[in-house]
Amino acid sequence: MIATTATAPKIVYWHLELPPLSADFCGGDTIEARSGRVPGSLAHRDAAWDRCYTDLIEHARVTIEQEVARRGAQYAHVKDEVIEAKHDDAKGETWLAGRFRYALYQEPRG
Repeated sequence: MIATTATAPKIVYWHLELPPLSADFCGGDTIEARSGRVPGSLAHRDAAWDRCYTDLIEHARVTIEQEVARRGAQYAHVKDEVIEAKHDDAKGETWLAGRFRYALYQEPRG
């Protein structure tokens, strides 16, 4: 028996990745996202930074996919991002916050 797994169609394309050439530009926007918080600082803590970065990118991807659907597009191309480390001294926690600028694309109707 051959098992097949269905993969979800790709919606978000990051930086050098390009959406299908058949798609037409239909707008753009910027979203903000943040990672979960980790105890302490991100300075010189590669594992904590990696965990926060992975979480931040996942939150951004989900939010952008929701915006693609809400705006009737099929794809988004993330053009650039600005990521900053944030710290709450009172709680001793750190997280990453990011702004992601993206373009929306839609397959031609016809």
